[in-house]
Amino acid sequence: MASLTMGSVCKPTSLLFSGVVKSSSSIATTTGAQSSSFIRISNSDMNGSTTFQRRSCHNTDQSFYERFTPHQMMKHKFKLNATSTNNNPQFDAAEDIMINPIQNAIRFIDVLYRFIRPYAAVGTVLSVLSMSLLTVQKLSDFSPLFFLKLMQALVGGMFMQMYVCGFNQICDIELDKVNKPSLPLAAGELSMTTAIIVSSLSAIMSLSTAWIVGSPPLFWAFVGWFVVGTAYSANVLPLLRWKRFPFTAAFYMLIARALVVPIGYFLHMQNFVNGASTLLSRPILFAVGMLSAFSVSTIFFKDIPDIEGDRMHGIKSLAIKLGEKRMYWICIWILEIAYVAAAFVGATSPVTWSKYVTIISHLVMGTVLWIRAKSVDLKNMDAVQSMYMFLWQLFYAEYGLISLVR
Repeated sequence: MASLTMGSVCKPTSLLFSGVVKSSSSIATTTGAQSSSFIRISNSDMNGSTTFQRRSCHNTDQSFYERFTPHQMMKHKFKLNATSTNNNPQFDAAEDIMINPIQNAIRFIDVLYRFIRPYAAVGTVLSVLSMSLLTVQKLSDFSPLFFLKLMQALVGGMFMQMYVCGFNQICDIELDKVNKPSLPLAAGELSMTTAIIVSSLSAIMSLSTAWIVGSPPLFWAFVGWFVVGTAYSANVLPLLRWKRFPFTAAFYMLIARALVVPIGYFLHMQNFVNGASTLLSRPILFAVGMLSAFSVSTIFFKDIPDIEGDRMHGIKSLAIKLGEKRMYWICIWILEIAYVAAAFVGATSPVTWSKYVTIISHLVMGTVLWIRAKSVDLKNMDAVQSMYMFLWQLFYAEYGLISLVR
C-alpha cells in the first residue's frame, strides 16, 4: 500500500528498473548485448531508453569503486573477479549473489549511501550536534541523559533526511537523468520499488522515534519536515511541487534547515536536559539568522547547475528567470552580508573568547568565499557544481561556529 501511494503521488513517467543493477564485476566487462541481460526495460520505453540505460550503467560503474566507501577496499579484488566473468556472466551473477553475500551487501549499502545524498545527511548530523551544544551551559550538562537525547534526535533526523532525499529522487527520476545521471535511481543501480520501500519506511521510523521517546518538539519538527519535504517534490496537485517556484523552494529550505527543524532539535534537548527553554536568547537568534542566509543561498544556487534539466521540464527557477550570472552573485552576496552581520553580532558578545572567535572566523570565511567566487568560470557547469559543494562546506563550518556563540 505504501508503495502504491508514493508511486501515485510522484507520478514517475516510467518505472524502468527492477532491482539493483549488477556492478562493474560483470557489466563493465561485457558487450552491449551482454549488458542488456542485466537490465529489464519496460516495453513502452524499449526504443528510446535502451541506449541511455547502457550508457548510464557504464558511467556509474566507472566511478562506483572510486568513492570513499568500504567498497573501495575491495576494488582490486573485484577487478580480478571481472576477468573471469566474460565467458559466462549469468552464471557468475548468480554465483556472486550466493557465494559473496558480504560483497553484495556492501555494494547495496554504498548505493543507499549515495541515495540519501551524503552532503545533505552530513548537514543533518551537524544541525543536531550544533543545536544540542547550544543548550550546554556548563561541563556537567554533558550527562548520559544529554547523549541519549542527542542520539534520539540524530536517529530520527537521519531517517527523515533519507525520506526527503529518497522521495525527491522518486519524483524526479526523469529530471535527474539529465541533471544528475549518477544518482542511484536515475542510473539504474536501485529499483523504483526498493526506493519507494526505503523512503516509506524511513518516514515511518522517523516519526515513530520521536513519538516513542515522548518529545513533542521533535515529533512536530519531523511532521513539519515531512509535510514540506513532500510538498517540495510531489506532483499531484497544482499547489504542490514547490521546487517549481523559487520562493516556495526557499520556504522549504528555511523550514528544514533554519526554522522548524533546528528549533525542534534545540527545544528537544533544552526541555529534557535543562528543564527550561527560550527562543529569545542570543545564540538561538544568531543561529536562525545564519542558517536562514545559508538556506536561501544554497537553494537558489542549486538551480544554476540544474538549469538545463529544469528548463526542459518547465521548472521556472530564479536562475532561469534572472540568468546564471546574476543568480550566482546574488547568492554570494547573501552570504557575504551574513558574514559581516555575524562579525558585528560577535562584537557585542559579553564572553571574550566567543567574541573573538565569532568575529575572526566569519571575516576569514567571508574573505575565502569571495576569493573562491571570483575564480569560478560560470560557463563551466562542473566548476559551478564544485562551487555549490563549497557552499555546503561553508554551511558545515557555520554549524560548528554557531555552537560557540554565547
